[in-house]
Amino acid sequence: MHRKYLALAGVLSLVTVTAGGCKGSEEKDVKNIKIGVTLYSQYDTFISELMTEFTEYAADKEESSGVAINLEILDASQSQLTQNEQVKNLIDKGCDVVCVNLVDRTEPTTITDLAENNQVPIIFFNRELVTEDLERWSELYYVGADASQSGVLEGEIAADAFKKNADIDKNGDGICQYVVLEGEAGHQDSIVRTEYSVNTMVEKGVETEKLGYAIANWNRAQAQTKMAALLTQFDGKIEMIIANNDDMALGAIDALKASDIPKENWPGVVGIDGTDEGIEAVKNEEMLGTVYNDKEGQAREMLNLAFVIATDGDKSDIPLIDGKYVRTPYHKLTLENIEESE
Repeated sequence: MHRKYLALAGVLSLVTVTAGGCKGSEEKDVKNIKIGVTLYSQYDTFISELMTEFTEYAADKEESSGVAINLEILDASQSQLTQNEQVKNLIDKGCDVVCVNLVDRTEPTTITDLAENNQVPIIFFNRELVTEDLERWSELYYVGADASQSGVLEGEIAADAFKKNADIDKNGDGICQYVVLEGEAGHQDSIVRTEYSVNTMVEKGVETEKLGYAIANWNRAQAQTKMAALLTQFDGKIEMIIANNDDMALGAIDALKASDIPKENWPGVVGIDGTDEGIEAVKNEEMLGTVYNDKEGQAREMLNLAFVIATDGDKSDIPLIDGKYVRTPYHKLTLENIEESE
């Protein structure tokens, strides 16, 4: 079930969050565990919503287990050097496990060395590192989804819409003229989501023509600026906007709203993540659909894995793949099934 939570922006930086309330003095035998978390950016909408879920689950777990769970959640502000220092500080503070939303997925070595040297397990999440890097030590884990699946499902949404709605094919040539709003340059999810979404459209029988693309770094404001330029450059020719995440899809919609293009003549817009605002845009028929990234599932699996590690518990109930990975599935949300998100 989809639930709405307040965004965490402005709350996370250098703040220690204790899930649940203080334990009574009579419960002196209750074990305390410390879980550190460092985020690539607290202003990423999906990450913010995931962290809201994570703290909710931590509170539930504390209540059900009787174990006091102390969380410290930090914002690396898109600096890998800052994040490396945060991990060092979290380890020095006695964290039993540290959850890392990598700033730079190609630069985990410093964090991995710190973890191994101090024997503190690391759970990487959401931003997947290279397989070889995860194999460097037995106590490195990853919780997230398969980026290729999100691309496939996004491509299916776009292809189905193009085939069913003749209005999307503005020039009537049977070819889908599209642009892509990509996340970070060189980021695995950006590359994979773009590749699989377009390839899936072709596999579904839709001929495509790429007009252009823009790097918008997962950011709504950047996407609005880049989309405004693309709308001017390809005046009236864009039929589909494929965005690597909902924030960039929403930025594209912001640009469309600011343009003089009537809504009935807008290109189709598709996104990925299923953020609260992304879902609202689908309901309002501003987006054709989004691919729901299971933040509730990821938060639950990450908290459960961290708890088991910190308490030296049994990992058999954790759905680990190859002893390293926990994968949560994506699913499509369109106007036809959007009510399922409530």
